[in-house]
Amino acid sequence: MTNSPRTLGDLFDAFQQEAFRLETLDDYSRSGSVEAYQAFLDGQDKPADYNADWLDEVRTHTGAGRRMYRVHVVARPLTPYLRFELGWGYKTNATAGEEFFILDVTGRPSPLPSGVGDFWLFDSTTAATMHYGDDGTFLGADVLADEHASEFVAYRDTALALAEPFADWWAKHAE
Repeated sequence: MTNSPRTLGDLFDAFQQEAFRLETLDDYSRSGSVEAYQAFLDGQDKPADYNADWLDEVRTHTGAGRRMYRVHVVARPLTPYLRFELGWGYKTNATAGEEFFILDVTGRPSPLPSGVGDFWLFDSTTAATMHYGDDGTFLGADVLADEHASEFVAYRDTALALAEPFADWWAKHAE
């Protein structure tokens, strides 16, 4: 990858080996799947086509041998949004080959430096920081110059080293 300007969409189109996401927020309720989240809150069943576009994207990448994985930093008790995201989203997305890990910081400080927010890291060479409003609204992403990648590789490696596979964590902590 070059240092030329890119968008987050460009990075999803171009990555060759892996796309990693760090999630740090308790609420993304205004960033997508708003209707599905409301259905979850209302006690409805998950729609059969829930997250279909993302599942297609993930299947395309994982089917071509590219890894997609995330770590979510959480503290219990889970917010209603996190119960939705983990129970509906992660379990559904895993069927397409996306991998999930949980870094549970309940009762302890996060091992990540203060201020490390959400980001995507592509092929360990290009990071895109994600920006959200206080209400969970996605405000945009900044694709950083490749020379910043090592900082985000270190954050990824720290998070992964201390996280556990989602299925194992969920079996103990599902609410």
